[in-house]
Amino acid sequence: MPMEARDIENLIRESFPQARITITDLAGDGNHWAAEVIDPSFKGMNRVQQQRAVYASLKGKMDGAHGELHALALTTKAPD
Repeated sequence: MPMEARDIENLIRESFPQARITITDLAGDGNHWAAEVIDPSFKGMNRVQQQRAVYASLKGKMDGAHGELHALALTTKAPD
């Protein structure tokens, strides 16, 4: 079963409560998502570290062929 935008945002928000989070359904099918996560905790982290932290917040929802979240294009950064 595909995930809903609010479910993705809620998972990310649990780990990043101060983040600005934008979730976009790229294909309109509920399976191909984009997320932009802007959070102060990313200061001093490189992009790979930031993205690993966000993927960890998804708690395995993208794992394997049976993951609930099929595809997520991720953009992360610290606020300006």
